[in-house]
Amino acid sequence: MQNKLMKRLSLAALFLALGLLLPFLTGQIPQIGNMLLPMHLPVLLCGLICGWKYGGAVGFVLPILRFFLFGMPPIFPTGVAMAFELATYGIVIGLLYSRLPQRIGGVYLSLGAAMVAGRLVWGLVRVLLSGVTGSAFTWELFMSGAFFSAAPGIILQLMLIPAVMYSLKRMGVLGYESAAAVGTTTR
Repeated sequence: MQNKLMKRLSLAALFLALGLLLPFLTGQIPQIGNMLLPMHLPVLLCGLICGWKYGGAVGFVLPILRFFLFGMPPIFPTGVAMAFELATYGIVIGLLYSRLPQRIGGVYLSLGAAMVAGRLVWGLVRVLLSGVTGSAFTWELFMSGAFFSAAPGIILQLMLIPAVMYSLKRMGVLGYESAAAVGTTTR
C-alpha cells in the first residue's frame, strides 16, 4: 500500500514538472505554441495513470504554481479559470477511466468527457470572474477560447494520450496500478 502511494506521488510530481516545462517547448513553435495546450497533456495523463485525486490536485496547482514561478499564465482571470479547468480534466478523466474497461475505448470516452467538462467549467468560471471585473465574456469568446483556438491542442490530445496509454499498457508499465483502477485489476 505504501509503495503504491509513493509511486503515485512520484508520478504526480513528474506530471507537475512536465506541466511546468512543456509550455517552454511549445512556446518555441510560432503561431500555434499555446494552441497546443501544453499544460493539459500532463494533467490528463496524471488523471489516467495516478487517479482522479492526483489529477485534480495537479491540475489545480499547475497554472497557479507556473504563474508564481514564471509569471505565466496571468493569474487573473486566465490562471484562476485554468486551475478549475485543469482540475476538472484530472478529476473527470480519472473517475471515468477507473469505472470503464481499461481499454483504448475507455481512454477515448474518458478523455472526451473530461475535455467537454473542463471546457464547460472554464467557461463558467470565466463568466463568474467577468462579473467580478465588470467585463463581458460572450458566447463568441467562449467558443473561440474553448474550441476554435484550442483545435490544435484538442487534436494533439486525441492522438497522443490514447497512444501513450496504449504504449504504456503494451510495455507492461500499466498493470493494476494504472489509472486509478480503484480496487480493480486490469491484467
